[in-house]
Amino acid sequence: MRLTRRIGRKGERGVVILLVAVVLLFVVGAMAVLAIDVVTSYTARSEAQLAANAAALAGARTLANSGMTSLPADALLTSAARTLAIQTAKQIAANNQVAGRVFNPASEVVVTFPNQGSATFGSNPHVEVQVSRNDLPAFFSRIFGRTQNAVSATATAEAYNPSGLVGAANSGQAIAPLGVKPWLLPNLDPTTGSTIFNPANGAITNPALVGTTVTGPGLFDARCNPCTSPFPAPTQWTYYPGDPADFPPPTQLPSCNVALNTPYKQSIAGVVTTPIACNQQVNIDTGAYPTRQLDTAQAVNCMSHTLADKGDRVLDNPGLNPGLPFRFVGGDDNPVAAAVAQDILVSDSLVTVPVFDSPNPVVPFNNPVTIIGFVQVFLNPDGVKAPLVGPPFQIKTTIVNLAGCGAAAGGQPIIGNGASAIPVRLIANP
Repeated sequence: MRLTRRIGRKGERGVVILLVAVVLLFVVGAMAVLAIDVVTSYTARSEAQLAANAAALAGARTLANSGMTSLPADALLTSAARTLAIQTAKQIAANNQVAGRVFNPASEVVVTFPNQGSATFGSNPHVEVQVSRNDLPAFFSRIFGRTQNAVSATATAEAYNPSGLVGAANSGQAIAPLGVKPWLLPNLDPTTGSTIFNPANGAITNPALVGTTVTGPGLFDARCNPCTSPFPAPTQWTYYPGDPADFPPPTQLPSCNVALNTPYKQSIAGVVTTPIACNQQVNIDTGAYPTRQLDTAQAVNCMSHTLADKGDRVLDNPGLNPGLPFRFVGGDDNPVAAAVAQDILVSDSLVTVPVFDSPNPVVPFNNPVTIIGFVQVFLNPDGVKAPLVGPPFQIKTTIVNLAGCGAAAGGQPIIGNGASAIPVRLIANP
């Protein structure tokens, strides 16, 4: 009788262990299958955030390259630039997939301008992009009655041009563009001979320069070669060559049938990754370079894909079409096949050139010189190559942007994203 009771208790313990095992198997299995939905949701959230980031940066880049921040008082241009930025941001967002499907730009992408209406919007516009999906498939969470999941993400980017922010709360911040070309322009307006920027505060002296096409004297006429101290007096729209130590040649170069066999030509044709900052002191190249003008024209033609006279072109600009933002159309020799004959956001022909504080009145000056602003120009704007006979091997240029910082700019420089005279960066990424 005692033996029977002991056997019964052992049997009960066996049943409990079996029940516990079954329950644990169910719980662990449920957690495992739910984890698949959780991981899927996190992956979708990451994909959505990347899409929002890319769209916000593209929208801000559109505003920067439109010329709007250099002409903040032009209400018509600002309105048209906003419209173009919305279209660009929606298009970029719609090219990104979340959970295997792209966004619907009409219903799932919202583009706004958080600081629109503020006094600083024209010079420092913010672009906010929110993407959302409410139809993400639910797999194992269906057992709890949930058939679909939602995901959303928001990102905000800015285009920062300090020249129009004189006296504003966020004025005085230095900028440091990437991809700056080794041409040091004196602070002399090519149309009037006056200044381009106020050297003290960076304000643009003549906003009408935006949209101006300069054909001669050519931007790429070297002021001196070699340049010996004290340097010859500066003249408008002619450059002093930058020292290769301050403009180191990039490692990645475009492919073309021009020999990029000197550091100078490489710094023109490629993208110099060393930023050049406001109030930075740089040196003029004092070495002899007998073929500088010819090498400049060859490198520019290589960079702008105009060797066969089929380079990118300025499609619209405020100088020809008041109130319209700058847009670019891909030429037949654009290396991105899909860009040919299409409106494009950026172009290899769009470059940034530093402006230094040239003596006024002109007195002999020596190395180093101080950078007080940047000019963004479109090279060979009609898509036709610069002449390779001369001198002066003149290269046509259209002024797209002006960004002055002045002697008062300081703090940690805004480097931004991509090569542009107007830095673009993400400022909010929840």
